[in-house]
Amino acid sequence: MIIDAHQHFWNLEKVAYPWLDPSYGSICRSFEADELEPLIRKAGINKTVIVQAMNSYEDTEYMLKVAVEREWVGAVVGWVPLNIPEVAAKKLQAYAANSYFKGVRHLIHEEKDPDWVIRDSVIEGLKILSSFGLTFDIVGVFPNHLKHIPYLAEQIPDLRMVIDHFAKPPIKEKQMGAWADQFAAAAQYPNVYAKVSGLNTAADWLTWNSEDLRPYIDYALTHFGADRLMFGSDWPVANLAGDFEKVWEQSNQAIADYSEHERAAILGGTAAKFYGIQAES
Repeated sequence: MIIDAHQHFWNLEKVAYPWLDPSYGSICRSFEADELEPLIRKAGINKTVIVQAMNSYEDTEYMLKVAVEREWVGAVVGWVPLNIPEVAAKKLQAYAANSYFKGVRHLIHEEKDPDWVIRDSVIEGLKILSSFGLTFDIVGVFPNHLKHIPYLAEQIPDLRMVIDHFAKPPIKEKQMGAWADQFAAAAQYPNVYAKVSGLNTAADWLTWNSEDLRPYIDYALTHFGADRLMFGSDWPVANLAGDFEKVWEQSNQAIADYSEHERAAILGGTAAKFYGIQAES
């Protein structure tokens, strides 16, 4: 089973996305399932994971509605107010009854406080999330958030977490440095996973290819192993630096020399286990 473990939808007429302003150019419009479907069909992708794009119930409800309508949606990563634990608990009680709702994400990189995710109230909210057996997508952006992951892993060892987009390493600068140290530190915790996603927009938007991505994916493989890595297109954000097809092709090229098991894990096996996605019978 091939899985795109990180894609988005947004309908600007149905849900407000204040962060998505005209400065985002080509992606400042609605993107919905009809546009993605032929792309994943062509790539041979069986299932996708829709990931929240706004800290709102409206966005979550919209994604859950799409999941019911499209048989190729395997999971939804929604949102609850983790910093208000009592409210989060009530909402998770309701959402957990939905078979598509597999985890939560919060746009922590949009928070003014770079330490938001390690606030006591958020830690409490994450403990509640863990109690439901749900996952946490960490949309951290280096250098502000990656360093917090070991603390989270120690405070909530039963919470399965995944680092979206490798926390945006300095690919454009062709550097490793402090990012590599922090990424390796996070990898030491078995409940922490990482997504091979969003790397194209961390590279040079005009010239990137698989050779730019490979050193970072190789580094992730060394420290996480393939069974804790999963591919995601990050569509339609990916369109800022190419398109779905280029991300799919170049990502596959970057891992072409990996073993059959490693490729199978990265391209679907890990995501299926992490999010509890079942293959069609």
